[in-house]
Amino acid sequence: MTEILLEPKVYIVGAGPGDPELITVKGRRILRAADLVLYADSLVSEDLIAQAKAGAKVLQSSGMDLEHQIAVMAEAVQAGRSVARVHTGDPAMYGAILEQISLLKLLGIGCEIVPGVSSVFAAAAAVGAELTVPELTQTVILTRAGGRTPVPERERLRELAAHHCTVALFLSASLAGQAAAEFLAAGWSPDTPVAVVERATWPDQRIVRTTVSGLEGDLKAAGITRQAMILAGWALDPGLSDRDAHRSKLYDQAFTHGYREGTERP
Repeated sequence: MTEILLEPKVYIVGAGPGDPELITVKGRRILRAADLVLYADSLVSEDLIAQAKAGAKVLQSSGMDLEHQIAVMAEAVQAGRSVARVHTGDPAMYGAILEQISLLKLLGIGCEIVPGVSSVFAAAAAVGAELTVPELTQTVILTRAGGRTPVPERERLRELAAHHCTVALFLSASLAGQAAAEFLAAGWSPDTPVAVVERATWPDQRIVRTTVSGLEGDLKAAGITRQAMILAGWALDPGLSDRDAHRSKLYDQAFTHGYREGTERP
């Protein structure tokens, strides 16, 4: 295999949700070619990181503060080496990348972001759900419950849940009771379906099917307090696939579009 040469800059790579095969082809190519690999060791698979090239310097970031991480990456790039900064899921969602990019930019260090598979989509796949169901919901809100890291007042879960669409809660397993209370305050039915996926795509993945009213108790019974995605809304009803009630227009025989003439007139 021909060795790939990378530019001396920082590549912020989304590693995907856990399964080593769910990194993108581009992300894997960069991981295998980088001179320095700095990765979020608490969340990124060691099997994936093992694919770094022989001779690459591999460092864990969990014990480093921001300034330490920046110093390590900047030193490597300034010496003409390439850096793969490997994040879990997709870096754009709760990846804390803006602060890294800002400090690297002040040092004149270039960055490139390589997207990854987000845990929200891995969780949806694990439970076999379509998050946007025709004539049921066409909107997905990605957010988190406010805890030690607050959310803006205008983005309180109660306000967002008032849209009655699918809601995906990151980093909120330990705040399940608070989240459930906010859903109920927004007018959600207590029996609204909820699916919780702990460590999506990892070998020890667990799925809890529950409702808004049962969310706190069921997570407590399962001992799930972290590394879990909470998906809530009627799109998570496991009975949807048992009935043919929500077809899209795209493949409807009667629907005309740019690639097919339907039986109805446009």
